[in-house]
Amino acid sequence: MEALLGSTISTTFPFSFPIARPSLRSSPSLPITPTRSQRAAITAVAPGNFRRPQASSDPSASSSTDTLVASSGEPSKMKAWVYDEYGDVSVLRAEDGVLVPQVEEDQVLVKVVAAALNPVDFKRMQGKFKATDSPLPTIPGYDVAGIVVKVGSQVKNLKEGDEVYGDINEKALENPKQSGSLAEFTAVEEKLLALKPQKIDFAQAAGLPLAIETAYEGLEKAGFSAGKTILVLGGAGGVGSLVIQVAKQVLGASRVAATASTGKLELLKSLGVDLAIDYTKENFEDLPEKFDVVFDTVGQGDRAVKAVKEGGSVVVLTGAVTPPGFRFVVTSDGASLTKLNPFIEEGKIKPVVDPKGPFPFSQVVEAFTYLETGRATGKVVIYPIP
Repeated sequence: MEALLGSTISTTFPFSFPIARPSLRSSPSLPITPTRSQRAAITAVAPGNFRRPQASSDPSASSSTDTLVASSGEPSKMKAWVYDEYGDVSVLRAEDGVLVPQVEEDQVLVKVVAAALNPVDFKRMQGKFKATDSPLPTIPGYDVAGIVVKVGSQVKNLKEGDEVYGDINEKALENPKQSGSLAEFTAVEEKLLALKPQKIDFAQAAGLPLAIETAYEGLEKAGFSAGKTILVLGGAGGVGSLVIQVAKQVLGASRVAATASTGKLELLKSLGVDLAIDYTKENFEDLPEKFDVVFDTVGQGDRAVKAVKEGGSVVVLTGAVTPPGFRFVVTSDGASLTKLNPFIEEGKIKPVVDPKGPFPFSQVVEAFTYLETGRATGKVVIYPIP
C-alpha cells in the first residue's frame, strides 16, 4: 500500500482551455539533460527576467502555448496532465493553461525536467483513496527531478539553480498534493527534496525517490542489518530492484534472493542477487532456505510468511497482511535521499529505467497504460517535460 503524502496547495485550475493532444513521438535516448525549451523557461523565471520565453527550436517544445511569465517574475501558466473525475486513463487530458501552484514559505518551485509514475498514481486516479485525497481536479505525479527556480522565505539550504529530486508528497495517502509532478512546474517542501547526484541524469533521478525511500525505510523498519539475509518478491520492479541494492550495498546483506520472470533473472544477478528465483518455474516458499527478512512488493503476503525465519520480518507493501508480516507505508524525506546520494555517486546503487522509456510528455496516457500491466522493469519515467 503506497503512501500519498502532501500538503494542500491553494490553486485554481482554469480547465476551460481547449485541449490539444500532442502527437506521439519516439522516446529520446539517454543521457538526459534539460532541453533548450526547459532552460529557456528557467531563465525566464529568474529574477529580473519578466518576459515570455522565446520560441525554441527543440522538437519537445510546443509552439501552441508558451509558459507565461507574470510581472512578478513568476511563471503564470503551464502545461500539465490533469483529471477532474476518477476513472481509468480515459479521464487524463493535456491542458495548456493551468495555473502554476503557489509557493509556500517552506517550499521551492521546481521546473520539472523529468517525472516518474508509481502504482499509487493510477490507484489514486481510480479513486481508491477518495476519503483522504485532496480535492479534484488533480495533476498526478509523485516523483520529480528538476531545477529550483524560486524559494520560499523560510527555505534555508536550497537556492535557485539547484538540481534536485524527490517525492513531493510526505504522506502518500494523506491529502496528497493537488498539483503533482506531471506538469512544467511543481511546488515542493524543501525537506522532501535532495540535491540530484551528479553521476545520474534527470530521467534516472526521477525514477528513484518514492521507490528508494520505500526500500530504505522499509528495511530499517524491519530491523535489517549487516550479515542478515533477505528475499525480495518482485525483484525486477521499481521498488524491488532498489531493495536488492540497498540491502546489499548499503546495509551489508550477507545473502540476497529475489523473484522475477525468466527473462529478468540476469537483471537480478547484475543488481547483486545471489539467488535468482524464476517464479514461473518454482515456488519460493517451498525452498528449504529461509530468510531473516522477506520484502513483498507484489502482494503475496500469505506465501511470504512461509519463507521467513522464526523471529524474522515480512514487509508488505500491497495486498493482505499475514502475521508476522506488517504493512509498510513510506514517509517521504529528503534526508533519506541525501544519505543515499554517496552510494549513487559511487555507482553502488544504479537506477533502473524501463527500456520502453523514457516516455515523452505527450505519451503520459501510454505510460500509465503500460504501468498498469504490471510488466514494467524498474521505473516508468516521463521525459522530456516541456
